[in-house]
Amino acid sequence: MAIQIGFNWLIEQQLLLSLLFAGFVLLERFGLKALGSRFVYKLAWLIPVSVLLANLPSAIKPLQNSGISYHLITPNQALTNGLSVSWALLYVIITTVLLIAAVVTHTRFVKGLQLTELAHFKQVTIGVKTYTSAQVATPMVIGVFNSKLVLPHNYNTQFDNATLALILEHENVHIKRKDNLINVVLLLATILLWFNPLAWMAYASCRRLQELTCDERVLSNKTTQQQILYSKALINCAANAPAGLMAYSHYGDKKTMLQRLTNIKHNGAHSRLAKGSVLLIAASLLSGLAVAKQPEASAKKETSIAPVMRIEPLYPKQAAEQGISGSVVLKYDITPAGKTANITVVKAEPEAVFNKEAKRALMQWQYTPSSMGQQNVLIQLDFALNSTVTKSDLIERVNISH
Repeated sequence: MAIQIGFNWLIEQQLLLSLLFAGFVLLERFGLKALGSRFVYKLAWLIPVSVLLANLPSAIKPLQNSGISYHLITPNQALTNGLSVSWALLYVIITTVLLIAAVVTHTRFVKGLQLTELAHFKQVTIGVKTYTSAQVATPMVIGVFNSKLVLPHNYNTQFDNATLALILEHENVHIKRKDNLINVVLLLATILLWFNPLAWMAYASCRRLQELTCDERVLSNKTTQQQILYSKALINCAANAPAGLMAYSHYGDKKTMLQRLTNIKHNGAHSRLAKGSVLLIAASLLSGLAVAKQPEASAKKETSIAPVMRIEPLYPKQAAEQGISGSVVLKYDITPAGKTANITVVKAEPEAVFNKEAKRALMQWQYTPSSMGQQNVLIQLDFALNSTVTKSDLIERVNISH
């Protein structure tokens, strides 16, 4: 049931996440000249903050008089409920496969580097161990918690001292910011959202911005000649950069080379008006999410508890075969954790025909967590062989048709 609840919650967030991802990708593609890469990169924090605000404990909908409080269950709908569990299971399987693939990719890549340590590397100012490898054509940082700098085995002939110093400064930025750790978190979040193509696009944008922000920081106080050396090194390193499910930071990446060169060319003052406008829009978005989730009145706080998951009762086979319809009135409590408890049958027509299935289903229902929960909730489940059901305004009714 926990898997089902988590899967349902994830699906419910997709509209908000897709809008945030799309906006972030558009800013990365078309807003760098006006906003700057560092500004856009920081805007990535809007995504988790927005999701957090949209799911505050006060973000609850009324249980009574809401669209979900009354619905008719047909045989097809009952089948859909079973399929929902299957979709959740399929999601877990695919996610697990992708996670294993990412771990295996990283492990094989590191083992295949065949590292040779440079014990007396004079130009190292990063404070990490430096290695060479014949398997890489671009400098890169590997390791998540224990960073290592890896240089091509022919770095002495590939780079002159001035160029190598600029490259090391670039890698130093990655190490100080713990970019490999950030990349692991980003990749994990993207794999959890593997079914949303915008999530992969946003991940790619984050990785590009990561490199662009490093370039900006390194070249912020450099001469034109140094910028030219830096750009030439970027072109030389971009040919054989690693790809795929990689979280490691590397200097040369042919997929982002043109964008990085363009950014270096136009590096300078950015539009304050554009930045202010984006910040105003972001503040409005966050305020809207927070305000929209406030309860309408404090008097409704204890009754505003929304259902997260409902398992539909199964129509008893024997009752269906004999053409029996009926209803069951149940009373139950909702715990602060959102679970149902103390389920009792108040009344049943006919007696003891639908009670077992009604209670079995209700035991699996899940509501939004709250500070106090709710006691003595009444619900009537109508088991009908057709869709003709008499509605009552006294208690909530859920119709189960066969």
